[in-house]
Amino acid sequence: MDSISVFLADDNLIVREGVRALVNREPDLEVVGVAADHDELVRGAVAAAPQVVVTDIRMPPSFQREGIEAAKEVRRHHPGTGIVVLSQYDDPEYAISLLSEGAAGYAYQLKDRIAEGDQLVQAIRAVACGGTALDPAIVDSLMRPVTTDGDMGDDDEELLRLVAEGKPIKAIAVARRTTPEAVADDVEQLFLHMAQEASSGASGALRRLRLLHQAIVDREEQGQSLSRLLPGGIADKVRREGGHIGESEAVVVTVLMSDIRGYSGIAERTSPTALAAQLNEHRAAMNGAILGEGGTVMQFVGDAVMAVFGAPIAQDDHADRALVAAHAMHAAQHGLNDRWRAQGREPFGLGIGLSTGDAAAALLGSEERLEYTIVGDTVNLTQRLQQWAEEGETVLSEPTWAALRDRPSAVTALEPALVKGRRAPVAAYKLPRVAGEPVAG
Repeated sequence: MDSISVFLADDNLIVREGVRALVNREPDLEVVGVAADHDELVRGAVAAAPQVVVTDIRMPPSFQREGIEAAKEVRRHHPGTGIVVLSQYDDPEYAISLLSEGAAGYAYQLKDRIAEGDQLVQAIRAVACGGTALDPAIVDSLMRPVTTDGDMGDDDEELLRLVAEGKPIKAIAVARRTTPEAVADDVEQLFLHMAQEASSGASGALRRLRLLHQAIVDREEQGQSLSRLLPGGIADKVRREGGHIGESEAVVVTVLMSDIRGYSGIAERTSPTALAAQLNEHRAAMNGAILGEGGTVMQFVGDAVMAVFGAPIAQDDHADRALVAAHAMHAAQHGLNDRWRAQGREPFGLGIGLSTGDAAAALLGSEERLEYTIVGDTVNLTQRLQQWAEEGETVLSEPTWAALRDRPSAVTALEPALVKGRRAPVAAYKLPRVAGEPVAG
């Protein structure tokens, strides 16, 4: 059985080793690294690429929110990583800070309760699959400042309970048989009332309510509608510049597509659980290589990856960035393959295609499901060129070669050939198989 890899971080040695013992006694969990401060956590977890990070909140150097900040930094490198925050504080502000960018894959647990039953291991399993786990004491704390006021009606009590549980505005609207706009107004009025009451109550109550309100607004209006549905950077652009479903803009970009050679055979010989784990590691590595050069990951479809350089943010050197990213993807996969071979797993061999040219960038879909898409002949050509690349190779279109500012020295000009959808033969260039040497010559 494949285990869930876990990275632990806590500046207290006794706590850290106690959590390690709790985790290691579970046959499906494996501790792959530990850290005692913010920098060790980021450095170690980025290198180990665990499925789950379990971290304290307050750690050196400043003992503020290093754990949460480090966890989010790890997630920027490895987006699929689950995060379990352990804290001795039942202050909901910490939970709000953790969940401010969305709740999927996050858990907040209290240290003095982790030995009760299997609460910690269940939280680890939940976030490894993209779930969420909040300690019941945290939910209770979210509600406590107002439920003690004693003058809230049953309807407001129910609304507050749904909000505190993290229910989306749309889901609350369905439950209450009304519109999302009406629920949003009710929530705003409820919080105004709570703020008035809290102003003469417990210390920090008003600040908590403001943070909770903002977290809910962000999660619903930005998180679900944009950040969770659109690739990185695009949600910010849409919020900043506006834009409507179906609108498009003309862009000049370089499109990158990769595909795993012989994937069907690998899938046939590998258990689904093991294959899913490998795909998760592969996608995280590819995502890191693309983001490292300022690219935008458009799609993960099975074993294929599609990315774009030059949109949504214009880049004068998008062709060069795409080529360096392709090299980084090959190098990252080479490193994964070395580790997988040592574990008795089959390696993945990538073929990558690059094409540069005009395209249209558009938000397509509906308010419930948005997709930022690049369409046009450049995209189609990239897919065809990717099919020409053998394992470890990258094939460039002629426009990509012409757009490069820093051209590689080792390159082979391919004989022009017909591709599906094109009447005229296509010229292209192929880079040799790489395993770590520089791209540019």
